[in-house]
Amino acid sequence: MNASVILTILIAYFLLLFVISYLTSRRADNHSFFIGNKNSHWLLVSFGMIGTSLSGVTFISVPGTVYTTGFQYMQVVIGYFIGYFAVAYILLPLYYRMNLTSIYGYLDHRFGHSAYKTGAGFFILSRTLGATARLYLVINVLQEFVLNQLGVPFVLTTLIILVMIVLYTYKGGVKTIVWTDTLQTLCMLVSLVICVLWIMNHLHLDFSSCLAQMQHEGYTRWFDWKFLDSNFFLKSLVGGAFITITMTGMDQEMMQKNISVNTLANSQKNMITFSSIILGVNLLFLFLGGLLYLYATQMGIQIMGDKTFPTIALQSMPPMIGVIFIIGLISALFPSADGALTALTSSFCVDILGMNSDGTKSPETKERQRKSIHLVFALVFLILILVFKWINEQSIISLILLVASYTYGPLLGLFAFGIFTKVHIRYN
Repeated sequence: MNASVILTILIAYFLLLFVISYLTSRRADNHSFFIGNKNSHWLLVSFGMIGTSLSGVTFISVPGTVYTTGFQYMQVVIGYFIGYFAVAYILLPLYYRMNLTSIYGYLDHRFGHSAYKTGAGFFILSRTLGATARLYLVINVLQEFVLNQLGVPFVLTTLIILVMIVLYTYKGGVKTIVWTDTLQTLCMLVSLVICVLWIMNHLHLDFSSCLAQMQHEGYTRWFDWKFLDSNFFLKSLVGGAFITITMTGMDQEMMQKNISVNTLANSQKNMITFSSIILGVNLLFLFLGGLLYLYATQMGIQIMGDKTFPTIALQSMPPMIGVIFIIGLISALFPSADGALTALTSSFCVDILGMNSDGTKSPETKERQRKSIHLVFALVFLILILVFKWINEQSIISLILLVASYTYGPLLGLFAFGIFTKVHIRYN
């Protein structure tokens, strides 16, 4: 793969992001950074959330699962779909009624300041570790398959990517990433479609023929009806619904964009539209996974798992398809990373420092403080990614799942207890 071509395309890609950042961040203030002045268009938010929800890990991992579990991942995705309705019609009305900048302000209203700070702390811990782990895993793919060949060290790759993210989110925050995430989601989906069409053309198969061959290979298994299996349909369905309720509806990063929409009705419209699109996008990723294994069989490539897509795209397909894959991977990487950095900055400023309720500081002082915190979180990202590089990959995944179980579980308990009971408990 021609290094100069990749470099040129990446420079052009980042320049486009900076142009969008410049246009959207003019006259931006803290209100713009935190919730986009409550003026985001619901359709842009809905489309951009696809990239945020999927992330670069999904881009390379979901196709790799087809070999072992077929299309059974759709069981979880159907659960996601159900969970998005709960977010739209239970949580969003609550957030809009209270006119929240941070969703954890609900805990302050319902249970007091201690619960509020605890909920925000759970989010900050979990999202910091989760976002940096996702960043690390995708950067590692770029490093292994492309940048090592150019002699670029991992530290420099990570630093450059984080600097890029900081530069286009530094001023505009949510107001900017609503637009940049829309662009990046579009690039990711176009990359996905091009890869699908190229493989189908190479295999000389139409859609129905591809499905027939996948079915023959056992890749199109949809449902697991064995009760004791970990992938049992009902477990996956309920698990997917609760994953969405907690990791979307009770996550400041995901909700920050939703509550930037001007009205509740439009925000709900955004959520339902997004939930419908995400079904199709995940199904397309699984279809791609089946195609990749059909292609690997034809070409005599012995590979499965997370490295399936990058290995075939970068080592077996034409260079231009490899470039398109890189663009798609980066486009999947950035929406989850820029949103996490912005949400963490917002949560720390609003929830921990109480910036919105602090009347002793001028707007200019608050903005300088917010920008400093943004840079500190970027530095934390850099340190953690380098730590993850030193740790075994499986240990990272296990750590993130463990931390998530200890953070989102209590958040679910707090919100559910507050919404569905009338018991009055306050700890100030």
